[in-house]
Amino acid sequence: MPPFKDPGFHERASLARDAKMKALEKLRTKAPVDDAVVAERRAAAEARAAAEAEKSRLKREAREQEKAERHARAAEKARAAAEADAARLAAKFAPQKTEAELKAARDARYAARKARQGRG
Repeated sequence: MPPFKDPGFHERASLARDAKMKALEKLRTKAPVDDAVVAERRAAAEARAAAEAEKSRLKREAREQEKAERHARAAEKARAAAEADAARLAAKFAPQKTEAELKAARDARYAARKARQGRG
């Protein structure tokens, strides 16, 4: 029995070329595909592509909407913080009431309480 001989590159390439040619010949001898079937497949592929494009468009719009909402929330938060800072500073630097103003406010509350109790 002769020893096993590894096929060389040219022999392998020749075998691959022959297999391709045989597969192509087999494909050519098959019955031709009906034009209606081809049109139907093409229409189905176009419908899939359109559905995929619509889906990606909706997804992109949802991402953009979410991004806009995040920016709006951040702006609202920053505005609220600025207002709080402004109110705190206004309270800190507001003029203090004098002793006379405090006494007048206290007397007004006392008089109002007496009037409510009917001792006026």
